[in-house]
Parts: sequence; C-alpha cells; structure tokens
Amino acid sequence: MSWSAIPYCGPAATPGGFWAAWNPDPPLLLALAALAGLIALRHAVRPDDTGRTLSLNGGWVVLFVLFVSPLCAMSAALFSARVANHIMLVALAAPLLAWGLARARTFERSAPFLMGAAGAHVLVFWVWHAPAPYAFAMSDDGGYWLMQLSLLGTAVWFWRALMARRDQPVTRMTVLTGFVAQMGLLGALIAFAPEALYDPHMLTTTAWGLTRLEDQQLAGLLMWVPGMLPYLALLLAGFARWIGEADQRA
Repeated sequence: MSWSAIPYCGPAATPGGFWAAWNPDPPLLLALAALAGLIALRHAVRPDDTGRTLSLNGGWVVLFVLFVSPLCAMSAALFSARVANHIMLVALAAPLLAWGLARARTFERSAPFLMGAAGAHVLVFWVWHAPAPYAFAMSDDGGYWLMQLSLLGTAVWFWRALMARRDQPVTRMTVLTGFVAQMGLLGALIAFAPEALYDPHMLTTTAWGLTRLEDQQLAGLLMWVPGMLPYLALLLAGFARWIGEADQRA
C-alpha cells in the first residue's frame, strides 16, 4: 500500500529542516489568539484568581507548542512523536485548562460524571490509536481536528471530574488505577505488535534513523511509561493522603 496524503501539519519534518517546519495556518493562529484574548478577559474580570489564570496560560503555551511549533510537523514524520503529542495534550494541556476553568459545579462531583468522563476519554484514546481511524485523521484535515479536539475535550472532562473529587481519595484511586492499567495495556499492544501498523509513517521514519517498526515500538514505550507517569503520580499521592488521613483517625 502506498501513502501520499499530506497531513494537516504539512510535509513530514526531517532532521535538516526541523527548525523551519513551523505551522503558520491562519485559522489555527486566529483560534489561539482568540483563546488568549478570552484568558486575558477572564483575568480582567477576576484579577484575584491568579492561580487559575496562570494555569490557563500554561495550557495555552502547551497548545501553541503542539500545533504551531515544528513538533507538529515532526508528529507527521514519526508515530512516536504523534504519541508524545497526544500525551502532552491529554496529560499536560488538559489538566492545566481543566484547573483554569471555573470551580467545579455540584453535578461535576457526582460519581456518574466521573465514570462517564473516564469511560469517554478511554474510548476516544483507544479509537484514535487504532490503525484505521489514525490513518483517516492523518489524511484529512477534518479528521485530524476531530481526533485532536475529541482527545482534548474528553481529557478536560476527565480532569475536571477527577479534580472535583479531591475529597474522595478512594474513588479517585480506583479510577486512576484503571486509567493507568489501560494506558499500559495500549502501550504494550503497540510496542509488542509483530509488524508495523501505521501506514501514514510508511515513508517518513528512515530520515530519523528508525524503521517503521522501531518507531512504533518507541511510541508504545512512550505510552507505556511516560504516558502513565502523571496518572501514577496522582494515584500514589492519593494513596499517601488516604494513609495519612487513616492514621489521623486512628
């Protein structure tokens, strides 16, 4: 099977042309400018809520790096770079944006809200890392943004729900344990697949000194280890807090 579609980020970046491979897409830049304006407006209305404003600004910076910097074109070259892009999107940009929004409402503290958020995010994450949906997203601009926005949207939903349950460590630990397990499972399936599965990178990995299978194995390892770390850190912190509260009650 041949592959000639040019993904949204433009032609796949090469080591020699990496620093020139910025993404100057006008609609994207306008959207980021609009988001920056909304963050500034929020700060003007709520000048004392500096922590959430800083969190929103941090999320904005991550989005800029992922979609405007040469990392965007690099993710067109390497599946491992795409996985790193997605990890940063859901485990860095999403929690920053989730925390920066208004404080949790009552319905966000409910168990169905958290379970629905976790289930939706896991489903979306697995779907877009299956070979056929991934190939669609990399060959069509609309598919690309459907992938990215659904990943980000469900991740923000998940982090909002998780943050709203800070006073219920057992519930948080249960959900996080499941999330760590599924992330590790997906990473292992990708890393130990016997053949290369992602056709959009058929012709783009050799410039980076990797075969398609080596690139895929690296992607699986990134998902398996670094991809789990933010959730595992929260899980361990929640466990430590739970133990501490149990000792205080004893």
